[in-house]
Amino acid sequence: MIKITRDHVIYAFSQSDKPAAFVDPGQCVEFETFDCYQGMMLAEGSTFQDFDRRFGNPATGPVYVNHAMPGDTLKIEIQKLEVGSVGILDIGGSSGALGDAFAGRKPVIKRLSVKNGRIDYEGIWVPARPMIGVIGVAPAGEPVGTLTPMDHGGNMDCTRMGEGATLYLPVNVEGALLSVGDFHAIMGEGEVANCGVEIEGRTILKLDILKQTGITWPMLENEEQWITIAYGATLDEASHKAVVQMFEFLCRKMGLSEVDAGMLLDMAGDLMICQIVNPKKTVRMEVPKWLVRRMQEKGRGFAATARSTFEDA
Repeated sequence: MIKITRDHVIYAFSQSDKPAAFVDPGQCVEFETFDCYQGMMLAEGSTFQDFDRRFGNPATGPVYVNHAMPGDTLKIEIQKLEVGSVGILDIGGSSGALGDAFAGRKPVIKRLSVKNGRIDYEGIWVPARPMIGVIGVAPAGEPVGTLTPMDHGGNMDCTRMGEGATLYLPVNVEGALLSVGDFHAIMGEGEVANCGVEIEGRTILKLDILKQTGITWPMLENEEQWITIAYGATLDEASHKAVVQMFEFLCRKMGLSEVDAGMLLDMAGDLMICQIVNPKKTVRMEVPKWLVRRMQEKGRGFAATARSTFEDA
């Protein structure tokens, strides 16, 4: 298995990035990552004055996937996700919904022990929920910073991006150029105040290529759900995109009628906020797989040709 160490980092997704490794479809790759502060805040007593913001949100990579071409989809199975032993939790400044409450205050930084799947917050043991905050491929146009979510992926901060999930990203350039970073030991839905428990770690990803699927935005699946992930300058814009993208997926790829797809979303679709702290907001739309399958079976004359996986759709 190929291992990409955190000696190879980027701060923007770009088609001009030099690959850290070349892999074939079907291979597994281990990525070793920094926390979002590139380890600069781990030492006791360090403050934001010790943090060089030019090196914020580093992502490890990129990896060039052989035979990946524009129009394809990169399938990424998160087979293993481990986080480090110390997480950084901080609040202050002017970000998030509490910006006004903390504006002008000195930031508060806590270094939290993480062990045995739990986080020690001053003697309160909080169950960890490790997730990948930044994961993306190179865009076709200008470079996009690792703080920003867009259709190439990036800083989506989706709590469903954990072990056992599968992410699908549109391939925009030859080789895709996949990079990963910004792990969290835990993060509340919305990342409403400033950050999750920012932490270094490692992940093992299995990479594959699906040819010419027609999907041009990030999609995620786990055992129970299909999920679209969308971005926008406002939550309204991101929400609209997430819903429309799921609607198109259900109709075009899962074969549901427009009426069934719309009613499924009204009955059982969950619209969730991923994060509000970045200039571009991230929202996701979730639907239960079991209900999609039942509606596929319901469709007149469709049961014999119904598809239930992204690859076959």
